[in-house]
Amino acid sequence: MYNESMSADPEELRTAMRQWATGVTIVSVMHEGRHHGMTASSFTSVSLLPPLVLVSLEEVTNTHRLVQQAGYFAITILDQGQKDISDRFAGRSTEYSDRFAGLDTFTMVSGAPLLGRGLAWFDCRVIATYKAGNHTVFIGDVLAVKYSQGGKPLIYYDRNYRSLKNGSME
Repeated sequence: MYNESMSADPEELRTAMRQWATGVTIVSVMHEGRHHGMTASSFTSVSLLPPLVLVSLEEVTNTHRLVQQAGYFAITILDQGQKDISDRFAGRSTEYSDRFAGLDTFTMVSGAPLLGRGLAWFDCRVIATYKAGNHTVFIGDVLAVKYSQGGKPLIYYDRNYRSLKNGSME
């Protein structure tokens, strides 16, 4: 039985989660001629057969609303040279502006924009959603995938961007 008074303090959880190193992605969507995207680190593979991934999006975001309406989303995994892109798509001040302006993009199946640079790209159809606190977990059937060779991922750890150098994190 869930008892909110027994749950961990949200700020303590936030501080503890800073110890989890994660890759950085851009979640993007196209719906009724409008595209949008946001930085997210809550992305992971769920299954290879069938090919499923998940992303968790905060309910108050524009991207959440558009993914819910469109039923599709795309993921670009960022490389270590894309800190500026991560910051651009994470900014609250750009929530209602065109974050893709001036960037090289392409599409695969759904029409959701993917960034021209990156390490890997996933085009997904939403097959399930789960409300989880103030977020929704979107499970996506991977319709198309593309990847590059030899790049290094952009990593986020303890409130800073990191990168790999000779197999170790710097």
